[in-house]
Amino acid sequence: MDEAQGERLAPIKQRKFMGVTLAPWRSPLSQVILVGFVCFLCPGMFNALGGIGGGGQLDTSIQSNANTALYTTFAVFGFVAGTFLNYFGAKSTLAFGGVGYAVYAASFLCYNHTENRPFVIFAGALLGVCAALLWCAQGTIMMSYPIESEKGRYIGMFWGIFNTGAVIGSIIPIAANWNDPNALHVSDGTYIGFLVLMLAGAFLAFFLVPPDRIIRKDGTRVQRIQHPSAISEIKGLWATLKSDSYILLLFPFFWASNWFYTYQQNSYNVYMFNLRGRTFTNLWYWLAQIIGALMFGFFLDNKKMSRRTRAISGWVILFAVVNATWGGGLKPLIGSTREKVALEQNPNLDVFDTDYTWYLILYLFYGFLDAVWQTYAYWLMGALSNEPRKLAYFAGFYKGIQSAGAAVVWSLDANKHSYYVLFGTSWGLCVVGMLFAIPVIWWRVHDTEITELDFVRPDEKNMRVSEGEGEESRA
Repeated sequence: MDEAQGERLAPIKQRKFMGVTLAPWRSPLSQVILVGFVCFLCPGMFNALGGIGGGGQLDTSIQSNANTALYTTFAVFGFVAGTFLNYFGAKSTLAFGGVGYAVYAASFLCYNHTENRPFVIFAGALLGVCAALLWCAQGTIMMSYPIESEKGRYIGMFWGIFNTGAVIGSIIPIAANWNDPNALHVSDGTYIGFLVLMLAGAFLAFFLVPPDRIIRKDGTRVQRIQHPSAISEIKGLWATLKSDSYILLLFPFFWASNWFYTYQQNSYNVYMFNLRGRTFTNLWYWLAQIIGALMFGFFLDNKKMSRRTRAISGWVILFAVVNATWGGGLKPLIGSTREKVALEQNPNLDVFDTDYTWYLILYLFYGFLDAVWQTYAYWLMGALSNEPRKLAYFAGFYKGIQSAGAAVVWSLDANKHSYYVLFGTSWGLCVVGMLFAIPVIWWRVHDTEITELDFVRPDEKNMRVSEGEGEESRA
């Protein structure tokens, strides 16, 4: 790297408000926090709605069919979302992505009055497109903006803010339905509350700062990328698969990363609890995710260990959490069937029942497992490269493969496959995905992953990044 490329800016001066030091608006920290709040209001509220089980309806097939459409389109657009991001920029991509969540919530409000299933399925398909765009932008910002030593912390911070949205969102159905323990579906007010908040999240995205105006703590800028054509971008995806073919070993890990939601939310939660019980467990599920993300994120940034050691140790911890949690889920699985739900012979536990607490604790650990899994996935991808354009491809692969798996499992749920099938595949895929990830962790994670593109001269306003540089693999 020549001297010019290594030139750095002085960090932006920090300001204080009422004695509290505030991060500069053009800093990675402020931008990651802003993206966190966009996701707080859009996918965070979506998670709160979905976590109730059945989208708040008694007939879970409504949500299952919508989510099958959602994750099918998500899987397709996940592979090309980087094209839209590189062309339109993070601001527009995030905003458009947020609108899809609002339409999804509106479709369930409509269903409460018209039972219009096709509209719910259409809303799911539209959300798949929008969510692919939103998550690609989010993943690229979260992985490429921070300096190396703070990536795990920023990922944990984002995940904490994002899941706080699900926690706060979970309060909406609790408050709206608490006094009616015999309700079969959530009230109109629940869906209206989600709709308004999701629209606010889409609007919030317009306050993002362009990446070439952001200055890191060490004085470097996030690289500015010249947007290639869509055809060039698709070629870039293929070039990334060829130059970084090791990413294929992570595809089983990606596939498993959303598979278990279906069993947890539409099987376990619906089978074990009544509507009031479901809304209350949902709150604790997402609260556990905040704790898990923050704890694991700070662990992955522990400077007392090398990055390779953290990668291996993180894998061991995640593997233990996976098997302990799913092992704990065996007892309530035994004897559970869909027929019992239809005949109202399932436990149908209420928050004031004696046995409720024990099954709530298991659901809490399901949430903790998800947070640790997602945090490790993003941290691992960020450890493989610092190049934003390559990370956009990685994020696109992650969400695309993840959503393909989700489309399959939601289809299994819609077709009424047994709880045993959903439970067994959830546990099995988690284990298989982690085993396939071992070679990548062992041979591809190094103590640093710096490329010359991480340093941009402050006076170089018209920097152009050639397609060859954007697609080149750097170990």
